[in-house]
Amino acid sequence: MNIAVTKPPLTIRLCGPRGFCAGVDRAIQIVVLALKAYGAPVYVRHEIVHNRYVVEGLEAKGAVFVEELHEIPSEHREQPVVFSAHGVPKSVPADAEARNLFYLDATCPLVSKVHKQAMRHQRLGRHVVLIGHAGHPEVIGTMGQLPEGTVSLVETVDDVDHYEPADRENLGFVTQTTLSVDDTAGVIARLQERFPAIQAPAADSICYATTNRQDAVKQAAPGCDLFIVVGAPNSSNSKRLVEVALRAGAKRSVLVQRASEIDWNEIGDVKTVGLSAGASAPEVIVDEIIEAFKARFDTTLDLAVTVEETEHFLVNRELRAIELTTEDMAFVNGNASNALPPKTAAGSIS
Repeated sequence: MNIAVTKPPLTIRLCGPRGFCAGVDRAIQIVVLALKAYGAPVYVRHEIVHNRYVVEGLEAKGAVFVEELHEIPSEHREQPVVFSAHGVPKSVPADAEARNLFYLDATCPLVSKVHKQAMRHQRLGRHVVLIGHAGHPEVIGTMGQLPEGTVSLVETVDDVDHYEPADRENLGFVTQTTLSVDDTAGVIARLQERFPAIQAPAADSICYATTNRQDAVKQAAPGCDLFIVVGAPNSSNSKRLVEVALRAGAKRSVLVQRASEIDWNEIGDVKTVGLSAGASAPEVIVDEIIEAFKARFDTTLDLAVTVEETEHFLVNRELRAIELTTEDMAFVNGNASNALPPKTAAGSIS
């Protein structure tokens, strides 16, 4: 006689927007299309995006990741090398040209916009104050657009309090695109308080995708016993989502790369779990985590969508004639016919 096992009920509040933004999607597409157009190997300088699953998926297709351009063997100098979505200092394409390498720049257009804003400040005679995290590839890339000594990095309000520029009247600021909206607002307010003449960029530097994902988490987090963010530990925007969930009312918030990282013995008595994904986390892992919960709980999906994202960035001109199929991107997007709600379907949190 079979005895039915009753699973405890669970509601998963699935955030939208979540996962890949247009810049990340474009960067991955560039590598995939380059492999189709030129064959393996295609070299990629640094991680194309901050996600190990994505990197390993591209490696399986024939991409080779290197830290610096000198690692590319001389016999492969005619194969393309792709620069990551985070952007690179001006010295990197100059180095590629000096080595006669064919390169494809996958810098997110919104990061490129910050580069242009910083260069505009500098061109107008302003010392640039960059709000960002020291050592992050995007920060290194942005600082590398400017001559040495023309940009200063601050991370916190305390950094601003200790910052003493040579000329208080000629300052302009920009920010890393993946910061916490709330934290950054505090840093900007303190800059403007200490240096009233400081000039803002022509447009907000924090990208729409970062803002949208944080807004969705803020709406979904209240009342959650646990909030799970899919993302890599070196992903700035993913770590910010964990912080936002806690501040917005989630009892606990964790960052995981795969379902296998969830400690089911520590889950405890949960009734409501929030779920989002950083801008470089593939949808296939979101699917994986939902299936892992379904195996253990009687699960109901509650779609928590705040806005519909329609942005799309074109790939490099050299690749636009190459067909990109659903199958080409299935390794990150999962099964297109699955029953999950779309990432950016119109709707509202219930």
